[in-house]
Amino acid sequence: MSMIKRKKGYFSISAVAKMFSVHQQTIRLYEKEGLIIPKRSLGNTRLFSEEDVDRLEEIIYLTHQLGINLAGVEMILKLKKQMSKMQKEMNKIFDTTQKELDDEVEHAKQVVSTSAKQLMKIKKTTPAEATQEAAGETFKPAQESQSKIFDVDDWEIEYDE
Repeated sequence: MSMIKRKKGYFSISAVAKMFSVHQQTIRLYEKEGLIIPKRSLGNTRLFSEEDVDRLEEIIYLTHQLGINLAGVEMILKLKKQMSKMQKEMNKIFDTTQKELDDEVEHAKQVVSTSAKQLMKIKKTTPAEATQEAAGETFKPAQESQSKIFDVDDWEIEYDE
């Protein structure tokens, strides 16, 4: 399935004013205050993008529905922008931390696996063989009597009182 790239639509100030049932002068005031910045055509006509319309809808909601003044609206929009930036930074930190944790878990699994293999190898050798192997030497018993299986149950621990 191929994606068709849709052309971005632009709206005139009269269309946007009708859309929200506000006067064009109100929209011009929001532009003058820097709350919205529509593009301009070659003939200097305001062209409102879909993002501009969304922002304008938010501004109109805050001013007309909630009764917030333009200074308050400006502060709210700045805070929302800061929160969005902080959220992106936090998500990046969480993603990085998750990757580090995943790497640590994988490393720990490898260490456990290697240790388990070494323990199994030691368990199959005599105590003398295990000591010499740990020292980097290889040892083969001359007699069968020396090749007793190393068993944890044979250990005796003495405690001093």
